[in-house]
Order: sequence, then structure tokens, then C-alpha cells
Amino acid sequence: MNDISAQTPIGRIAADHPLTTRVFARHRLDYCCGGDRPLEDACEAKGLDADEVMREIEREIEATRAPGGVATRAPGGVATRRWDDATAREIIEHIVAAYHEPLREELPRLVAMARKVAAVHGDLRPDTLPALATTVASLKTDLERHMAEEERDVFPRIVGEERAGATDRFAGLEHDHEEAGAALERIRELTGDYEVPAEACGTWRALWHGLEDLERTMHEHVHLENNVLFPKARSG
Repeated sequence: MNDISAQTPIGRIAADHPLTTRVFARHRLDYCCGGDRPLEDACEAKGLDADEVMREIEREIEATRAPGGVATRAPGGVATRRWDDATAREIIEHIVAAYHEPLREELPRLVAMARKVAAVHGDLRPDTLPALATTVASLKTDLERHMAEEERDVFPRIVGEERAGATDRFAGLEHDHEEAGAALERIRELTGDYEVPAEACGTWRALWHGLEDLERTMHEHVHLENNVLFPKARSG
């Protein structure tokens, strides 16, 4: 733990020790868009004891040193590979395969379920279900545009000879990430922290589980871009 202190940026901790994202997810500490924030400041903003969080981080790091090695993805879906030692091309290929392609399949499914639940059960939750359907649909549109921009223009520049042209776009992409994060926070609010209502049908339950998984994977996805890929590209 000599490489971690209360002043270490939370995104740096997640990049160096991927299993610590379990701790950050547990306490809802933003390690993706808020990755440049020191651990101590992030804990203070959430009313958490930074020393206790540090102890939890230490336990997760010690777990990765157990005999038998570390899986690519631990139980619960936490990505465990250190990507900061990979090439930009390897990181991009992983982002597209592990996040972009699944999102293109999953987002339409979530939108369809959100609209169905709002149409069938909207009278039970008129203040949340219609708004949820609208928020999910808007997030789908924004993410699809964002991913297309990255794959069509930014990613090829990063691995090509126009890296400066790519880095000029990072601020805009990071702003998109912040907006997506705000939408995910709104979705969490509208779903009541994904607590499944007693009256929920099968589609309603599947929607809640799908949206919670979307939030988790989006945090991994954005972290990998903001805190690993973009800094690597900026440094040349």
C-alpha cells in the first residue's frame, strides 16, 4: 500500500488496483468521471471515514495477491486486469469488444422494457416510470452518438499518426461522460436505488436488474477511457 495515500486520486487507485472498484462501488464513490479527486476528498464528500475506506482497499489488494492468480473478471463483474500496462490499441480493442458492442445490443432492450413498463404500469408510479423511460431513451441516443464518434474518428487517430487531433477531442468526450453519469444518477433516483417493488412484473424486475448492471459497466467503461486510455494518449 506504499503507493496509495489519502491524497492519491481515486481513478489512479482504480487503474493500479482494479479490484478496488468493488470498494468504490460499495460506497458509491465516483472513480470514473470524478477520478482525479483525492481519495480523502471523495470520502469527505460522501461522509465516509477515509481511514476505514483505506483499510477496505488494502483488503481488496491483499486478495489479489492470493495464490492462484487473478481472473479477468471477478465474481460480481468487477474487471481486474491492469490496463495501464497495455498498448492504446489493446485498450481500444477491449473497450469496443467489452463495452461498445454489448451496449449496442443492450440499450435498445432496456429502452423497450422501460417503455413497456411505463405503458402498462405507469398509473402505479406516474411520477417515476414515464420519466424513467424518457431518461433511458435519451441516454441510449447520447451513448450511441458518442460511441460512433469514438470509433469513427477518435480511436483511429489515437492509434494512427494524428494523436494530437484525438487529444483535442478528449475534453468533449469527458463532458459526454459526465452527462452520462448524471443520467445514470437520475436513473438510480427514479428506480429507488434499484429496489424492486413488490408489485413488479417480470419485465419490471428485469428492467431494474438491467439498469443496475448498466450503471456498473458504464463506470468501468468510463474509468478505462478517462483514467487510462486518455492519459496514455496525452503522454504519447
